[in-house]
Amino acid sequence: MENHRSRLAALSNQVRHLLDNCALFAQPCLLCAGDGGPDGICAACRADLATLPAAHCPICADAGPTGLPCPHCRRRRPAFDTLNAPFVYAWPLSALIHAFKYGHRLDMAHALRALFARHAPEGPARPDLVVPVPLFAARLAERGFNQSLELARAFAVRMAAPLDDTLCVRVRNTPPQARLERAARTRNVADVFVVERAVTGLSVAIVDDVATSGATLDALAAALKKQGARRVDAWVLARVFYSKT
Repeated sequence: MENHRSRLAALSNQVRHLLDNCALFAQPCLLCAGDGGPDGICAACRADLATLPAAHCPICADAGPTGLPCPHCRRRRPAFDTLNAPFVYAWPLSALIHAFKYGHRLDMAHALRALFARHAPEGPARPDLVVPVPLFAARLAERGFNQSLELARAFAVRMAAPLDDTLCVRVRNTPPQARLERAARTRNVADVFVVERAVTGLSVAIVDDVATSGATLDALAAALKKQGARRVDAWVLARVFYSKT
């Protein structure tokens, strides 16, 4: 019965995604204004985006020697099992994400969803559940949408996994992480998430738009594991990446 419900939830995600995001005609590319095709960002502009270098931490995706955990993860391993990001948070993608997130540009959602979904893994990496990082209610009302949920919709369809945007709740409004130093970011999101139901034995994928220190994803992963999650992997569109070389 549970497997049947999961299949129905995954199918529902796919139908909703198709109905909400049908692109029957080519769209102007968000970056060059040329033919963006059905995805809204042309192939040439996609190829110019900065991808995450091979030399990065296998746990948090921060800069470091290939395959070796970074100093932060060696000192204290985060609650998530891996943090995955296809792109570096750099211009021009950073400008698109900023406009989408803070400029109320929900019209950009389709292009960014398509870009994110292109890099979702296939096969045995499929999670049991996809969860967006939730916004505090007041922040959601101010912004009008949750950018993490918009990305998670496409990710769940690509992974053929159920999406649950009600499982996790943000119980405190916190200052934006971008304004804080690493240690302050960890304190800022301590105990900020509540997981409403048990997820015993499940593999959960949590989705956000950008990771800087990974503190928000760490806090959400910790809350999920307290409720029994077997594994939590974080997926973001872009990672702030400071080269150590």
